[in-house]
Amino acid sequence: MKLEMICTGEEVLSGQIVDTNAAWFANVMMEQGIEVQRRITVGDRLEDLIAVFQERSLHADVILVNGGLGPTSDDLSAEAMAKAKGEPLVENLVWRQRLEDWFTRNGREMPLSNLKQALLPESAVMVDNPVGTACGFRVKLNRAWLFFTPGVPFELKEMVKGQFIPFLQQEFGVGAKVAVKKLLTIGHGESALADKLETLELPEGITLGYRSSMPHIEIKIFARGDKAIGLLPRVTNHVRQVLGTAVVAEDRQSLAEEIHARLNQSGFSLALAESCTGGLIASDLVTFSGSSSYLHHGLVTYSNESKVKVLGVSPQTLDDHGAVSIATVEEMAVGARRLLDSDFALATSGIAGPDGGSEEKPVGTVALALATRGGVYSQMIKLPRRSRDLVRSLSAAVALDMLRRELLGEAVIVDYGSIGRYSK
Repeated sequence: MKLEMICTGEEVLSGQIVDTNAAWFANVMMEQGIEVQRRITVGDRLEDLIAVFQERSLHADVILVNGGLGPTSDDLSAEAMAKAKGEPLVENLVWRQRLEDWFTRNGREMPLSNLKQALLPESAVMVDNPVGTACGFRVKLNRAWLFFTPGVPFELKEMVKGQFIPFLQQEFGVGAKVAVKKLLTIGHGESALADKLETLELPEGITLGYRSSMPHIEIKIFARGDKAIGLLPRVTNHVRQVLGTAVVAEDRQSLAEEIHARLNQSGFSLALAESCTGGLIASDLVTFSGSSSYLHHGLVTYSNESKVKVLGVSPQTLDDHGAVSIATVEEMAVGARRLLDSDFALATSGIAGPDGGSEEKPVGTVALALATRGGVYSQMIKLPRRSRDLVRSLSAAVALDMLRRELLGEAVIVDYGSIGRYSK
């Protein structure tokens, strides 16, 4: 089955917004064992939409069309599809009633422009959108089914999971015998990980995939068919052993999700004192519901004055060693833990760049510390200087991994490959 995606909208085409929908869709399809073979982005121009619908329908079996189903004049997907098929737009009475009920239920008067969302190509099959006012639909043109979804990410995700995937399974018999395991790594590039894994002799039906989403590289292990699915746990364990300390989580989207899962309702508490990461660790953790069960506080102690007055860092330590040092970051972690007698505290202090730094401590130099009730672990790491955001995100990831390893009773300080370390 050849699957493609067409994304619509001038704001996507011009780069004004990042097309997260396409990345999400490709990832979800890959988990079903289906590769998106082509993605095309088209602006809000009727003739361009008609042309791309007609042209790609000659080559693909299924095309997910995302966007252009709103009530405004630049939402042209339904009209373009009707013209591509040479048929009129027809009001779908079921969806018109849904629209009227939605506005009545929410105590609002429906603008007349919303009636446009009930106009579908004459041959279209309505596709339910349970969470929005944009009506989805599918149409057969040439060899392809074109499946239309709204651009709102939440609505797209609901429709893909509830409507699109079941459609693929019913029409093409795909996705029913597929399983996937995901291993999250840090500190190794995609090519370095591939070098370690390409020599593995994998059983028939099992393949590897890679997804870069810094600071992580995700390894996907796909199993297709009953026999391969049965072998998946053994193969996953073998891949884990080959990659060693690079693997930091399994079946998680981020290290923050892994830490949240281990701390939530655990009885343990965590404090944070962030300098170079600027609250990034706290922000990542509070994304998850229930983080208040363990997160005591997250302090952004960016200035030296705040390190002294809030965390109790000694001015002499700052004078002798500087803000980016093992001595300072250890006192930061101890001070953050002491404020509310937390079980653990993480502290970060570094030179994120692009300016600053010195020959002794260049941009990308970061000091990290984990304070526990029994002592303090600390390290100075050297990070790639490609961007300020990368330095911050990698610093946060290594700090969280220090905590993860402590929770598991493993060595807290390890080598990550491409992440260098200064000696204490």
